[in-house]
Order: sequence, then structure tokens, then C-alpha cells
Amino acid sequence: MSKETLDAAEAEPEPSEAAATLSPADAGDAGYSKDLKARHVNMIAIGGAIGTGLFLGAGGRLHSAGPALAIAYLVCGIFAFFVVRALGELVVYRPSSGSFVSYAREFLGEKGAYVAGWMYFVNWSTTGIADITAIALYTHYWSLFTSVPQWVLALIALAVVLSINLISVKYFGEMEFWFSIVKVAALVAFMLIGIFLLVTQHEVGGTTPGAHVITENGGFFPHGLMPVVIVMQGVVFAYASLELVGVAAGETAEPQKIVPRAVNSIMWRVGLFYVGSVILLALLLPGSVYSGDESPFVTVLSKIGVPAAGDVMNLVVLTAAMSSLNSGLYSTGRILRSMAMAGSAPKFTALMNRSQVPYGGILLTAGVCVLGVGLNFLVPGQAFEIVLNVASLGIISTWVIVMLCHMAFVRRSEEGVVTRPSFQLPGSPFTEIVTIVFLLAVLVLMWKDPEVGRKTLYLIPIVAAALVAGWFAIRGRLGETGADTPSGSGGGRKP
Repeated sequence: MSKETLDAAEAEPEPSEAAATLSPADAGDAGYSKDLKARHVNMIAIGGAIGTGLFLGAGGRLHSAGPALAIAYLVCGIFAFFVVRALGELVVYRPSSGSFVSYAREFLGEKGAYVAGWMYFVNWSTTGIADITAIALYTHYWSLFTSVPQWVLALIALAVVLSINLISVKYFGEMEFWFSIVKVAALVAFMLIGIFLLVTQHEVGGTTPGAHVITENGGFFPHGLMPVVIVMQGVVFAYASLELVGVAAGETAEPQKIVPRAVNSIMWRVGLFYVGSVILLALLLPGSVYSGDESPFVTVLSKIGVPAAGDVMNLVVLTAAMSSLNSGLYSTGRILRSMAMAGSAPKFTALMNRSQVPYGGILLTAGVCVLGVGLNFLVPGQAFEIVLNVASLGIISTWVIVMLCHMAFVRRSEEGVVTRPSFQLPGSPFTEIVTIVFLLAVLVLMWKDPEVGRKTLYLIPIVAAALVAGWFAIRGRLGETGADTPSGSGGGRKP
């Protein structure tokens, strides 16, 4: 309970004042340790902003969209920042390990929380399958492992990350901290090398770097605007997991201090690491030289004869995939526990071990990832693409719900029911509306991509039907444990 709430209770405020002061507490927050430090949360924020979408995916996107990919990363990065800033304001208002699911329950009702939670689970469980598939593929890069079946490597990766996640949140934080250190160090090292090549005009694969590399190869939009629009889906997915900051806040001692700093730092990191590195890549080599089959950083380093460039970058990309899997197990465990306490997830997902880790939810997510091991056994060449389609629907729906929650929160504050903190999303409700329109537009534009995007849209009716069926199956037990009750109010809640 906050100091302000205690002061209000001692002063015996009028009912209207109490309604504006008291905030609902999520029953799913009880029992967690507060072992995540500021450095953990800061690195979780960095790790969420840097992943395989940049280290590996940028190569194929540079090839198809050209230097204008930097614009796509910038535009998507701005909207991703709006989402995280909105979530950050809600966290400062009321920290919760249930994060946006808890806020959806408070501001949109139980249906909103149900959709938010299960779509987030869909996102991370399928992303987990993509991660273990990627880990297996990256490990096959080294000749020592080429004879090991892909599904075996996928299973080993899942077992290792799962074990560490179940020990304690402190181990998760440390693992994510060092994963992020590796990713940041690799990016900084590459950018320093790239700047050196640019300044000294050192040839890269027979090409002298500079602005002429762009102008002499079709300009900023070598293939027109449409390829840039089409890659938006993949670029949005590259920013998935930025919302982890909100989930981690529930296990920090001082979230009101730590979260605003972490959120505010995301914007310059996006500008530096994503936009900056893509522009640098475009200045060093023509977009046509890059490929989706190889990290663009490996392409550049191999052109200048850096020994073992492929080995080093493959290790970094492997680390990024392990980091993503680690984060997915962590976040879904917390989200599912919040849902289970409200009755909208299986009861066993509310279980915690002696180390205060919600192992039930983590094991459920890991169980879906085991299905991914089966995919790697049956269709090793298609496993990655199949699950990536489903995951993209999950992250877009999650971000839309975050913005809807924030709009409802601002409306409640205007009514005097809640009080907005000083850390705010600027431009509300315009910012939320524009962000939602953008995210929905990305969905619509997926139709232009028959290979991946259109197949993703075909899944929407199936996912919707599953959500409806699930709702009718669980609605009878909702509220059995009272997930949200106002702090200090004795359990009642204003409708």
C-alpha cells in the first residue's frame, strides 16, 4: 500500500475522495520477491529493443526495401515507444506483475483482461517455438553440431533456459543482464568499425563507403514505397518484448523510480541501434548485397576479411534468441498467474515455488514450446515461418490493448476516479488513437504480402473462434478469488 493511501485512510476521507485515492490491487501480485535491481530492468529494456529482428532480419529487409528500411525502423520505433510510455505511466500508477492484463481488468473489464492475457500467451509461446528453432539453426552453423538433429538442439535449449527461469527471478535477471551486455557490446563494436571504415574510406568488398553507395544504387527507395510498407510487419515484430519492462516492474523494490528511467532510455536506443546501424549498413554496401540468409553485420565483416566474423556474430544472434526465450518464459509465467487468480487461466498456473517463481505458468508456456520441438522434428524447414505468423498477431493485439487501457485510464482520471502520475504519455488521447490506427493498418497491409502476411490474416478467424470458445468455457468461474480489490478497502470495488 502506498504512503498516500495510508495518509488518506488515516484522514477518513469522504467517499468521493477515497474513490480517487484507492487503486485496485491484483491478487496475482502477492508472494513475489523484489529481487530485480535497477541494472536488471535497464538491461531488460535494452534486451527488449535489440534482438534477432536486427541481428538477422535486417539483412533480408535491406535487400527488399533498401536504405528506406531505416525509416520503417524509425516509424515503428516511435509507435513502440508510445506503447511503452503508456504502459510505463500505468506502471507508475500501480506496479503489477500482471502488467497490462491487470490494467485491462481494471479499465476494460474481465473480457479485456482475458483477451489481453491469452493473446500475449499466444505471442510468447509461439515466439518461444521460433526462438528454440532459431537456436537450433544457429547452433548447426558450427560443424561440431551439424550431425545433431535440429529437434534435439531445440529441446536442449528449452531445458537449459527453463531450468534457469525456475530457480529464481534473480537468476532470470542476471541471465538477461549478461545476454543484453553481449548484444550491446556486439552492436557498439560493429558501429565503431563501420564508422572507421566510413571515415577512412576503406574499401568494403571493392566498394568505397559513403552516400554515393545509396545514390548510385537506386536511392533511398530503390524498389519503391511498397516494399518498405510490406516489411513493416517484420519490423513491428522486431520491437516485440519492449513491454517486458511493465511486467518486470512488479518484482522491483522501487518501480516508480526505475521504470520511467528505463522507458525514457528506449527512444534513444532505438534511434542509435536500429536506425543508426541500418543507415551505416546502407552507407557501407548496396542493399542488393545483403541477404536474409546471413546477418548483415557478418556480410560487412566478411567483406573486409575479419577472421571468424561469422562465428562471432552467430554467437551473438544465438544469445539474442536465448534472451528472447528467457524473457518469454518469465513474462508469461507472471501474466498467467494474474489471470489464474481471476479465474481466466488454469488454476495450476497460479502455483509458485519456494523461490517465489510462478512455475505453473512457466511450465505451460514451456509445454507449448515442446510442441515446437515436434515441429522441428516434422517440418524443420518450415517451423520458424509457421509460428512467426501467429506471434505477430499476438504482439499487435497486445499493443492495441495497452493503448485502449491507457485511454480508459485517462478518461477515469478526468472523471476524478484515479490520479495520473507526473510520468505521462504526451498528447492523449490523440497519441493512443494514432498508434492504434497504425497497428491496425499494419494488419491490413499484411494482405500485400502473399508469402507471409496474407497467411497471417487467415489465422484471425481461427484465433477469434478459439477465444470465444474459451470465454464461454471459463466465464462461470471468473472472480472466484477476486483478482482486483482496492487496497485497504476491504474488498469492494466501484463498478
